Amino acid sequence: MFSKFIAEGDKIELQAVSHGGAEPAGTAGKVYHSKVHEIQSEDTIEITMPVEKTKLILLPVDSEFEMIFYASGGLFQCLGRIIDRYKSNNMYLLLVEMTSNLRKYQRREFYRLRCALEMRARTLEEEEIQTIENRQPFALQKGLPLKESIIVDISGGGLRFLSSCRYEPGSLMYCCYHLMNGGEHKKYEVISRVISSIELDNRPGTYEHRVQFYDMDPIVREEIIKYIFEEERKSRQKTKFSTEKI
Repeated sequence: MFSKFIAEGDKIELQAVSHGGAEPAGTAGKVYHSKVHEIQSEDTIEITMPVEKTKLILLPVDSEFEMIFYASGGLFQCLGRIIDRYKSNNMYLLLVEMTSNLRKYQRREFYRLRCALEMRARTLEEEEIQTIENRQPFALQKGLPLKESIIVDISGGGLRFLSSCRYEPGSLMYCCYHLMNGGEHKKYEVISRVISSIELDNRPGTYEHRVQFYDMDPIVREEIIKYIFEEERKSRQKTKFSTEKI
C-alpha cells in the first residue's frame, strides 16, 4: 500500500505531534523538511535528517510527527514515529515507523468553521488505545461517563473545543457530536488526539483544547468537510440577504 503511492526521493514535511512534554527539537507547530531515502517495508521507511541553515536537526527518537509526502500522484499524509537515527554511507538518516494509515491529503480539509456545537467526550481506556494502536477491530467500552464540551471550530482535520475537564496533550479521546447531513442530524463518533490544552485567562477552570482526528475514515472526513462548506455557503447567503435588505 505504502510503496504504491510513495517513492524514494519524494519530499516530506514533518510537524511534531505534542505529547505534553518538552521536545527539544520536535516543537509542535514547527515544520521540518526531509526526503524519502529508502522504503524498508510497508510500515517502515528511512528518511533524510532535516537540515536548517546547514545544521542537522536531531529529531528525538520516540517522537511522533504528522508527515506530508509530495508524491507523483499528489499529496499524502500519515503519522510516523522516529524509532532510530544514524549515519550510513555518509548520510544522516532517520528510521520512521508509520503509526497511522496513509491517506490522500487535501488542503481544503483544514478550512475551519467557527461554530457552537455540543459535544460529549472522554479519554480512551488503555485497552481501547491498545486496540487502536495494534490496528485491530475497534469497539468502544459502553456505559463510561462522558463530559460535556462545546466545539468552537471544526475542520476536516480536527476541532477546537472548550471544557471544564482538562485532557492531557498526546492522549487519545472519544468525541461524540451531531452535524446536519442530508437534512438530518447525524451522530458522529470519532477518535482524536489532543494537540494542546490551555486554561483560559478570562475563564479559570475552562480549558481550550485542540485535537486532531485520528486515523479517520475518509468517508466520514468528507462528510464533515461537506458540512463545513455547506454551513459557510449558508452564512454567505444570509450576509448577502441582510446587505440587500439594507
